[in-house]
Amino acid sequence: MTATIGLDIGGTKIAAGLVSAEGTILAETRCDTPAQDPDRIAHDAATLIAELAGGTDQEVVGVGVACAGFVNRTGSHVLFAPNLAWRDEPLKQRLEALVRYPVTIENDANAAAWGEFRFGAAREADDMVLLTIGTGVGGGIVNDSKLLRGAYGVGGELGHMRVVPGGIRCGCGNRGCWEQYASGNALLREARELVSSGTPHGAALADACGGDPKNLRGRDITEVAQGGDPAAVELIADLGTWIGEGAASVAAILDPELIVIGGGVAEAGDLLLEPIRAAYARQLTGRGHRPMAHIVPATLGNDAGLIGAAAIAAEGIGEGPRRGITE
Repeated sequence: MTATIGLDIGGTKIAAGLVSAEGTILAETRCDTPAQDPDRIAHDAATLIAELAGGTDQEVVGVGVACAGFVNRTGSHVLFAPNLAWRDEPLKQRLEALVRYPVTIENDANAAAWGEFRFGAAREADDMVLLTIGTGVGGGIVNDSKLLRGAYGVGGELGHMRVVPGGIRCGCGNRGCWEQYASGNALLREARELVSSGTPHGAALADACGGDPKNLRGRDITEVAQGGDPAAVELIADLGTWIGEGAASVAAILDPELIVIGGGVAEAGDLLLEPIRAAYARQLTGRGHRPMAHIVPATLGNDAGLIGAAAIAAEGIGEGPRRGITE
């Protein structure tokens, strides 16, 4: 039997898993990434790969790496990863010098989208969009069973569509990007402003953070909302409206059959999904005269990226069942 190792490299940790051809994680491990030095991170990743490969009787056939940032079309370089301070980093070459397996590099949102397409919420679909709602808004697109990367490999950066000209400054340098209004960070910003105002409307949220807005976390907002607090419910509904309206613009371009909502904020469940669906239906071009995409929660959770990266690597070397191809 063969298996592939998938890694998800983020700004604070590396998660790694031994993944079967059916998308099952057979073993997993992780480590912190306190350093941004690419050589250190590559060595840490190689250590995790060796740990997984040495602990199985499966034949390891390759390594897939999901990495935040722009990855070039050939998958050899991470062109720009702001959370790791990387620029034009030859990650594939660096890793292949340390391990004895072929390495495939993929953008993390693309990898997560492929994971959901192959094994998760979109496994019955041919055309889908994954929106990961976390600190920002990530996007991955599968069209006609093909992963779309764009001419240069940097397509699908949906969170950086401009939705408010001259709006809030984004980390990318522009103003008014969608993720400034439709992300977990946006939810936290609004909730902290409410707590800071001292209004009784925000009392439950203030209690959740001990009165200090800086201590408020996204999980706190979700828990308070699930407890029925009107202010927290309203904040999540407002976020859902931003997500749904932006998703309608995405649908005007891509016409997907399925929009999958992932990321930490999606843990709010129907408190978030119902406002997304309502706003999407209101804003969709030609509504009432066209089929509408179904909007559903992701099912693979935080494992989607490493499962998808492993699948992309396996399919790229002819191992494992295939559903479509990546392009």
